[in-house]
Amino acid sequence: MLHSGPPHDSNFGYAHAKRMIDVSNRAYKAQYGCNFTAVIPTNVYGLHDNFREGCHFIPGIIKRVHDAKVRGESTIHVPGTGAALRQFIYSRDLAALIVRTLREYNSCEPLILSVGEEHETSISDTVKLVCALSGFKGEIMWDDSKADGQLKKTADNSKMRSLMGDFEFTPLEQGLRETIQWYDANADNAQAKEQIIL
Repeated sequence: MLHSGPPHDSNFGYAHAKRMIDVSNRAYKAQYGCNFTAVIPTNVYGLHDNFREGCHFIPGIIKRVHDAKVRGESTIHVPGTGAALRQFIYSRDLAALIVRTLREYNSCEPLILSVGEEHETSISDTVKLVCALSGFKGEIMWDDSKADGQLKKTADNSKMRSLMGDFEFTPLEQGLRETIQWYDANADNAQAKEQIIL
């Protein structure tokens, strides 16, 4: 349902840009017979992510918890209520799925690369898991004056599963543990690096 209805106000420009990739791919196919396609991942996280100011949710919360521990703080502040639901995909899994798509997929139709809806998790539960895996025992303060963004934007991975049903996703807890360990060992460099956000 990529083109169904207007996108959420919080990311309308980004969403329209993604939609236009699909339009371009279909136009190239119709006019030139090209088989360009778009893979659509859900929320990506992992080692070597962008951990600088303004980064995405998971690297941002890992950084916030890490910094609170380093400074000896007993509270972290998180925007929103934590009620929003998201599907998170480990960057290593996404890379493997992209390689398989290049080798095995032969269509201009977009392909969602994502964990299934059964692995959808709340922002609140994700923050608690990052805190637990980081050893942060302080209090989580939710700032409900800040917006949650879209509360639910479930991606259907059934098409991907029909093509690559044997793929095993990294469990969120394992992926977060590896990402946190990497960040703890590389925090100074990770925050200083200029990185491209894709």
